[in-house]
Amino acid sequence: MKKFAKISAVLAAMAIAFSFAGCSDGSSGGGSDSSEITGGETSGGGTSGGSGEISKDFVKIPAVSITGSESWTPESEVFVSKRRLEIKSFWMSDHEVTQAEWKDVMGSTPSYMANVDGNPDNNPVNEVSWYDALVYCNKRSIKEGLTSCYKIKDSTDPDKWGKVPTKSDDTWNAVTCDWKANGYRLPTDAEWEWAARGGENYKYAGSDDIDDVAWYAKYEYEYDKGTREVKRKKPHGYVLYDMSGNVWEWCWDWWRENIPSDTPAEGVPSGSLRSLRGGSWCNYDNICSVDSRGIKAPSEGGNITGFRVVRSCE
Repeated sequence: MKKFAKISAVLAAMAIAFSFAGCSDGSSGGGSDSSEITGGETSGGGTSGGSGEISKDFVKIPAVSITGSESWTPESEVFVSKRRLEIKSFWMSDHEVTQAEWKDVMGSTPSYMANVDGNPDNNPVNEVSWYDALVYCNKRSIKEGLTSCYKIKDSTDPDKWGKVPTKSDDTWNAVTCDWKANGYRLPTDAEWEWAARGGENYKYAGSDDIDDVAWYAKYEYEYDKGTREVKRKKPHGYVLYDMSGNVWEWCWDWWRENIPSDTPAEGVPSGSLRSLRGGSWCNYDNICSVDSRGIKAPSEGGNITGFRVVRSCE
């Protein structure tokens, strides 16, 4: 019954989202931990460059060994019983990729419904597909003299990949990731959830009171609003912002409802939908918890879909 209720919540959120303001997908999920945790480390560095320096708005997320015997509050669908994971330390942006950051790399922004308040340049970019996010990551890596993580058609140069697909594409789906490269990439589902919990046991990223930490649809009329400027709500324990709400965030993983206990840290090897995390401005509070998981085809964008980037520490 519990699993059925979660599936129903996913479908209900998707149905509601499509009914208002062109919103797309939603989800429900599982949670915070009781295992060994240490605080995140903020970077004192400047802008990234060929030397591999880390921008000051990146936070070093601590490594963790997950044994599969932990108790998570709220319950997790990713850190499942008997699933053993070694999550290495990594750097995560303390905010979702903004329109200004996107334009700096890509030249223009696809976003709309993104000027509710503040400067739209500081709102998270939206209307980006999973494929779009791959292109951005490698282009930003190249721009900053870093080693690109993603390879398609035996190339790390997105200009050689061809036009970004508007429907699921086998060639793009066969993308590989160099996990030791120092460039930008999407977090794995496990990395995202470990970071989102922030060393705390809250329902949302940083609080049990969603109004402290998230932009979400508190009332029905708020479905007609949009994204908000990043870093205006309270950060959580690792000093990350907007891990709950604002925009859904793409992760690397193929989505699977029941994750097998032997699934590696990079997720299941195949699928048709990619994982989204965290909820959005268009979702009610229960969809924005740290355990929340969304789903969408990698070719689809949507005005509630964005992402944040990470970099490996190796």
